[in-house]
Amino acid sequence: MPDYAVLKSELAGIAIEDHPQLVLQKSRDFYWYSPVLKAQLAEVRADLVVSPASEDEVIRTLKVAYAHGVPVTPRGTGTGNYGQAMPLSGGIVLNMAGMNKVKAIHPGRVIAEAGIVISKLDEETRAHSAQELRFHPSTAKTATIGGFVAGGSGGVGSIRWGGLRDLGNILRLKVVTMEAEPRVLELTGLDLHKVSHAYGTNGIITEVEMPLAPAYDWVDVIVGFDAFADAAKFADQLAHQHGILLKELAVVAAPAPQAYFSRHKPWIRDGQSVVICMVAPFALDAFEAFCGVKKAEIVFRADTAESLKGIPEAYELTWNHTTLRALRVDPSITYLQVQYGSPDHVEKSVRMAGIFGDEVISHLEFITFDGEIQCSNLPLVRYSTEARLEEIIRIFEDNGCPIFNPHRYTLEEGGMKQTDTVQLAFKHETDPKGLLNPGKMIAWDNPDFDFTAGKTYLFQGLAALRAAE
Repeated sequence: MPDYAVLKSELAGIAIEDHPQLVLQKSRDFYWYSPVLKAQLAEVRADLVVSPASEDEVIRTLKVAYAHGVPVTPRGTGTGNYGQAMPLSGGIVLNMAGMNKVKAIHPGRVIAEAGIVISKLDEETRAHSAQELRFHPSTAKTATIGGFVAGGSGGVGSIRWGGLRDLGNILRLKVVTMEAEPRVLELTGLDLHKVSHAYGTNGIITEVEMPLAPAYDWVDVIVGFDAFADAAKFADQLAHQHGILLKELAVVAAPAPQAYFSRHKPWIRDGQSVVICMVAPFALDAFEAFCGVKKAEIVFRADTAESLKGIPEAYELTWNHTTLRALRVDPSITYLQVQYGSPDHVEKSVRMAGIFGDEVISHLEFITFDGEIQCSNLPLVRYSTEARLEEIIRIFEDNGCPIFNPHRYTLEEGGMKQTDTVQLAFKHETDPKGLLNPGKMIAWDNPDFDFTAGKTYLFQGLAALRAAE
């Protein structure tokens, strides 16, 4: 058992918290989205919370923890959904939220510390030069940029820019290793895939360099449809209108909009499925014309509403906020993450909605991956039992719709991140004792792990990426 009194004395001068309730609070993320993880991870807690204010303090913390054999789990603000920031082996939660400075803003790019909240980062780049991040999670008002890189995949803006897996959407990362003498690595190009969506299992991200896009005063628009199939078809057609600049394009099937979007109820009829959009101001005339051609009903426009008091922004109805709003009304709701690959993504979405009915309420997020429009389904699932949840997953997969399972806390079982020999070698190099976020990488814990299992991964392994060069 580590002597935490000695460890704390060796970290004197760095902010440390050991009050049990505060430590428990910082040992949690949004794992409770999943009833499976909620049961599995209920007892997880750290022993200490360490909150570095600089890269030097990160280095010092990792050096001391390494010497004492103490695990370290990095945390931004805990908005992840899969237990990414939960310390399965106790030890230290490394709270990065205090490293929150913008270091430089240039045309087309920004350099910032990993702990800055995404909306704050956008505020500074907008004020500096009318620029903003290409995309962000729906939790932008609370999530950190480092946490997004380490645990996220895409979000609001992915209809135009794709996801974090796409080359060019992260420019550079600074990462501190956990060794007897921690090193600071600078990663670019394909090497970024070693730490993106890796939950901090192979290095602590201290600095990010991200690309920027022109910032607009995006206008929230909701379009209503009597049938989900018509909403999905319209959204796909709109996604292919490349002259109409969008930042968000989602479809939420009835009865979810009326049941769970409480502030927008006055504009949405019972039984309506909705298409939720963020439109650039200069594209509104074209957007309205397109709706006219398609005989689509615009039910809400933020720029013409009498009052927006208390009305959430459109992106806070989408991505994982859709699930959050449903959970606030019905705690039995959970969700899945399903890939509908092109070119038959709309057909798949309609077919799967017909199979499940209201047990699995469709929620499509239209995205651009590798230049192709497709959609992810983040459906609202009426949870009954874990066995039924697994059966639903099998039905999706049997219909050619891969699942990225948010009810698993390991990289591999979640299906987002593919570990391989290159990834594992980097883990051995940067974390030789396996003290960084232990328990999250099966390939580290199981020497017989099969890298070639044929599973679909959103973040493809480095070996496969390099073979494709």
